[in-house]
Amino acid sequence: MTLRLSLLAGELSGDKLGASLMAGLKTLVPDISFHGVGGPLMEAEGLESLFPMGELSVMGIAEVLPKYRALKRRLHQTADAVLAWQPDALITIDSPDFSLRLAKLVKAKSDVPTIHYVAPSVWAWRPGRAAKMAAHVDHVLALLPFEPPYMEAAGMGCDFVGHPVVSEPVATKADVQRFRSEEGIGDAPVVLVLPGSRQSEVTRLAPVFGSAIEAVLSGRPDARVVVPAASSVAEMVKLAVASWPGAPIVLDPRDGPDPTGRKRAAFRAANVALAASGTVSLELAASGTPMVVAYDLNWLSWQIMSRLVVVDTVTLVNLVTGDKVIPEFLGPKCRAPEIAAALAPLISEGPARTRQIDAMDITMERLGRGGADPGLRAAQAVMRVLRHSPA
Repeated sequence: MTLRLSLLAGELSGDKLGASLMAGLKTLVPDISFHGVGGPLMEAEGLESLFPMGELSVMGIAEVLPKYRALKRRLHQTADAVLAWQPDALITIDSPDFSLRLAKLVKAKSDVPTIHYVAPSVWAWRPGRAAKMAAHVDHVLALLPFEPPYMEAAGMGCDFVGHPVVSEPVATKADVQRFRSEEGIGDAPVVLVLPGSRQSEVTRLAPVFGSAIEAVLSGRPDARVVVPAASSVAEMVKLAVASWPGAPIVLDPRDGPDPTGRKRAAFRAANVALAASGTVSLELAASGTPMVVAYDLNWLSWQIMSRLVVVDTVTLVNLVTGDKVIPEFLGPKCRAPEIAAALAPLISEGPARTRQIDAMDITMERLGRGGADPGLRAAQAVMRVLRHSPA
């Protein structure tokens, strides 16, 4: 009998998680069928998306409001499709606002088992979400080792499956040398800039990041700037950095035969990175790249979210190690002079760089480096849930 699974991912990081999960499931179950919403990586694993995943990639309260009606239509369209297909399970991946609403709609009209992949950050903000989601989520797959107790206390099953970043390849020294040669960088120090993968992020962060880079290059004119761009915002990024000093090199994933390899090489080649807050900080940590994290939101979104946060750091390296080694500049503190002052000393060897790199090694170990592939571990957890499901 064919195993039928509905999946939902709403952004690039979720698409990556979903694809890894699907690959793991296909190794365990020879006859399996997927249905739902995902991006190009999930589609490559066999998912035919109901609509473009990018329609769901919206973050921030004020940013969501103009698209509320369209998002609501997509929510009900997706729920209706799941109910019509009657899968063996619904697996929602990250994007908790959309995902948990979908699980609630499906649970209200069916007994389909619901699994949420990526525990909502109840340890960071809105801790009451765990209790609310327990009413319509049966099981949670957690990326961070300290998350299962929060989910289990609320009445859900939960497995720590490891973070996929620990199983992704890291560029070699040869890859780095080839990248530097092909881009004409030579031995110059590299400052990596990552202004986000959403249009709203690039619009808000690129001007601030550009001013910070200008200040850094005034003291290090020999440095080169490299800007890896997500395909969804590549044109925006090119326009945004055109006026930056130092002729920034934009890595457009739509160009060249191996965009992922080029991005990995850039991460490894970088002396330091300035990154928007998010999972990219773990990709940098996996490459051992020192970093500064900055992020800003619409004023209204920031006023609301800043009052809900219950932790004093959002960067995962800081959270996993319990040591705030990664400088953060969030909301009103996302200002170019302060960011530049934190970036400059990380370009060269010194105690700040060493402390960050040591913390990154600890983080990768705690997230599962050296163990089974997280996608396979997630797939095994899904199969355990289904074996014990009354449905």
